[in-house]
Amino acid sequence: MANRTLTRLPSSFAMYPKALVNSLKKKSSNTLPELSLTLNAIAIDRQHLADYNTVCGFAQSDVLPPTYLHMLVMPLQMALMIEDGFPFPLLGLVHIANKITQYRPVNANEKVNVTCRFGELKPHDKGQQFALLGEVYVGNELVWTGESVYLFRQATSSSKTNDDKAKQSEDKKPVTGFNAIWSIPSDIGRRYAAVSGDSNPIHLYDFTAKLFGFPRAIAHGMWTKARCLAAYEGRLPDAFSVDVQFKLPVLLPAKVAFQSEINSKVERHFQVFDAKSAKPHLAGIIKAI
Repeated sequence: MANRTLTRLPSSFAMYPKALVNSLKKKSSNTLPELSLTLNAIAIDRQHLADYNTVCGFAQSDVLPPTYLHMLVMPLQMALMIEDGFPFPLLGLVHIANKITQYRPVNANEKVNVTCRFGELKPHDKGQQFALLGEVYVGNELVWTGESVYLFRQATSSSKTNDDKAKQSEDKKPVTGFNAIWSIPSDIGRRYAAVSGDSNPIHLYDFTAKLFGFPRAIAHGMWTKARCLAAYEGRLPDAFSVDVQFKLPVLLPAKVAFQSEINSKVERHFQVFDAKSAKPHLAGIIKAI
């Protein structure tokens, strides 16, 4: 696999024009580029960290929230997805799952080395899915890993049947209680985009989201995940993994319920669902390691 070392963190905003152009091109390949990107000695921007904490609901601290390092991985992910050999249009891809493993807390005064590459490409009931893998080091010490799974939607013979089964299952799933009700404002997509650089049109305005088949703008999945972890702040172990599945989109504005259950000494389950209909938006599990 070829590795390319970058000299600075790519600007997500600057990459969107190429993302738009590449999304309009007809793709002929069905393989992922054999390429990894690396950026070394990244210093944490304290103001950016403070802005991120505010948007996601974390307290201000010198210790990075578990999801913050995704802010450094995501621009490398995007840079990989605008490579000419990337087989899918970036705009309109759906983030369906994310797993983060924190091996120890990272302090804002530490410099980090970040690398990102493609993972597995495989069929999905609704098209094709692929993974992007990120690793963060302090010196030679691995402190954090992330796996983001994206879906490229394509019509398949089983899509309608599976969609119907999933909808029936979601409609029948009982909700036995909740820990909190969150009112999510209509501008959270724009606010999170400002700190993350993820300015996918589906998150910004109703009219831009409608271009991709959504009735209204939707919240970023990684914002929802971060908001859940903020609810556990001060109660998480130093080393753990947190794995989430993004289910139905959170249409903005929204009122959602957060539910948390302790299944064992090393495991917590949580979910976010619509406060009125109880339809699921996110399901996750935290495991101590």
